[in-house]
Parts: sequence; C-alpha cells; structure tokens
Amino acid sequence: MNYHIVTYGCQMNVHESEKIAGLLRGAGYTRESAIEDADIVVFNTCCIRENAENHAFGNIGALKKLKRQRKGMLIAVGGCMAQEEGKAALLVKKFPFIDIVFGTHNVAELPALIERKRREKKVVSLLADRAQTEDGAQPYRTSYPNAWVNITYGCNNFCTYCIVPYVRGREKSRSARNILEEVRALVQAGYREITLLGQNVNSYRDGEVRFPALLDAVASVEGNFRVRFMTSHPKDFSAELVSVMKRHDKICNLLHLPAQSGSDRILSLMNRRYTREQYLEKIAMLRSAIPEAEVTTDLIVGFPTETEEDFEATLSLVREADFSSAFTFIYSPRTGTKAAGMEGQIPEEVSKERIARLIAQVNENTRAKSERYVGRTIELLCEDYDEKKGLYLGRELLGRMGYFASGENCVGEFIRMRVTRANGVSLYGERL
Repeated sequence: MNYHIVTYGCQMNVHESEKIAGLLRGAGYTRESAIEDADIVVFNTCCIRENAENHAFGNIGALKKLKRQRKGMLIAVGGCMAQEEGKAALLVKKFPFIDIVFGTHNVAELPALIERKRREKKVVSLLADRAQTEDGAQPYRTSYPNAWVNITYGCNNFCTYCIVPYVRGREKSRSARNILEEVRALVQAGYREITLLGQNVNSYRDGEVRFPALLDAVASVEGNFRVRFMTSHPKDFSAELVSVMKRHDKICNLLHLPAQSGSDRILSLMNRRYTREQYLEKIAMLRSAIPEAEVTTDLIVGFPTETEEDFEATLSLVREADFSSAFTFIYSPRTGTKAAGMEGQIPEEVSKERIARLIAQVNENTRAKSERYVGRTIELLCEDYDEKKGLYLGRELLGRMGYFASGENCVGEFIRMRVTRANGVSLYGERL
C-alpha cells in the first residue's frame, strides 16, 4: 500500500503533512510520487484565501475519473478547508467520491479513520477544538537539513480578515520540555536549521516560560545549527526578544513581521492592534540593537474601504521600513470573518492595479538589497540540488537563496560562497 499527499498553504501545513506521512508510514504505507498510482491520496488543504480553495477543489475534482477506474483508491481531505464551518458537508456533496474528511484538530486519528472506512461507506470526523498539544504523531520529515517544530497551535488575535482562529482554534502552547527534547533529538540526528512555528510565536507561554526564554533555551542547545522562528505579531514583539536574538549567533537575524497595511485606519479595521508608528518603532528597536538585521513582511491590498491614500501609505511603509522582501496579497473575503460583511468591498480591477504597483515597489527594494551582496563572501546552509540549473542551493543567515557549483554533494553542510551576481532575491557565486 502507498500514499500520496497534496499540500496547500503555509509552513504549518507543510509540517502537518510530514505528520500525516509519519502516521501513514506507521500504518504500513510507503510514499508514491505519482498520484494516479497511490492507494490513498490525502489533500491537506488551506482556506486562508479563495484561490487556495479553488485550487484544491480543482485538483480534488480531477480525481473523479481516476477514482471510477480504481475502486480501491481512498481519497481523504483534511486541513483548514475541511475544518471550516459547513465545508465538510459541501465537500461531500460536491465530491461524493471522497472517502474521508477530517479536520485540523484530529490529524492523529487518520489511521483509525482509514480503518473505519473499511466498515463504513464514508467517514467524516471533525473536532471542535484540539484536545491536547502533544498528539503523538511522529513526522516523516522531508525538508532536511531544515526541521519545523510547532511551539503553538491556533490563534487568539481574530484579525477581521482572517479565518485561522475559526479553523485552527484558540491558541495553545506546547510544553517547553517537549519542545526542547524535540530540538535536541533533531540536532543529534543531523538537522542544521530549526524553525519554531506558531501563528504568533510571541505569545507562547508554558507556565512562566514565555517565548524569549524558550528561544534562549533552544539556541543554547549544543550543536552546530541555526534557529529561525515565525510568525511574530508586531503588537507582541518585545525588547526582551531582541536581546535574546542579539545574544546568540545561532539565531538568524531575519524577522518576519507582518505589517498587512501602512494605513492606521485600515490597521484599525483589521483589528491589528498597533499603529504604523508603533510598527516602525519595533523595527527601529531591532535595528538599533542588531544593525545587520533584516525584516520581511506580509501586505494586503484591497481591504474593504481602502482608499488610494490608504494604499499610498502602504507603499511608503515599504520604503520607510526597508523590507528585505514581502509576501503580497489581494484581500480575499472569508465567510465567517468580520471583514467579509463590511461595506466598501474593493473592485477586483482596483485591487489588481494596486498590487501590481506594490509588487513593483517591493521588487525594487529586494533587487537593491541583493545587489549589495555582490563581491561579498557569505555562509550558506546547503539545502538541495537544482537539477534544472545544475547548481546546489542554500540559504544565508538573512534569508537570501544562493546558488553555486560543487563537485561533491554538500547538502546539509555550511559552505562559504563568494557572490558574483544577484538576480532579484537570488544570489549566484563560487564556492570557496
């Protein structure tokens, strides 16, 4: 028996798919790269934006003919879209050939749900919330030399545009002891980069242990490895956390700090709970302590009632904050969120015009920063080999991807590269 997993969405979903793979392997399945040859196909879905849902719907629907030909094939749909209110029923109605629907809170039950399917025509299993943070699922990691480590699940912020609190539940923190045990085991197994994951890592709390203390403990684990963390909410980003970042060479001085908008009026409507000025003060605090630090961000255009003046404030924020790079999105109404019912929804053509201008501004920043690397020598953690380019690739401390030639397999090694040219966000050079 074999499995094929299709993953949509964020790093949290990628890591969750690693857990699904671990569960299936424990049940006797092996990985199959071709979806048409799999005995079970699992869709781990995302619903943060409409295009993610549409993509999933299209790919699930494409299996209808294959399912008719292969009666024994199982199709399971899980993740955020399955957990969203009313979506499980919609999935079953729209795609009656789906065998199993499960939510974000009961991933660890998948092997048991497969057994149930042998006795029942269709299995739909959703839990209202996550019962515990330690679900016992051992991930089958596919991202060597990088490893994702969940420190929190869920979110308490309820930004008016965001569906996450409704599909991931209220925030829960894992125990610091279990997190540290996992990190030590990963480092001993040879992983060279640990990324701590949470919808808002800054609000982590296990008893008296807050995120700065946890990060300090993780970076104090013996071994040659790097530490990253995401995502940080600006309202909770603190001087104490900056102090920990400065204290440890292992911690990458790259901060992902979603701004979402540069307009105070829009930030208030989004329920972000900080102002433009406060956001810029946080960045200034970081760069005052760690001058070489870089900041990446998320930005949304076309939020309800956004005016040209509001949008111009976002453009100017990109210039003033001097972001290293940014993920840019057109606002996507999510049923059940407060923003979906707001008046003043922005026409699609206006949003598309604005995001094109925003991307141009972001790319200008990104290219300028990349050009500054030319002639410098940097350290990369080699992550993979790009067969199309015929080059190895790795990421440097501040997040830039570097490509280089090597006569030997160096995946998992720290190497030095002299940068000879830059292309957008990517760097090219010679291994030293």
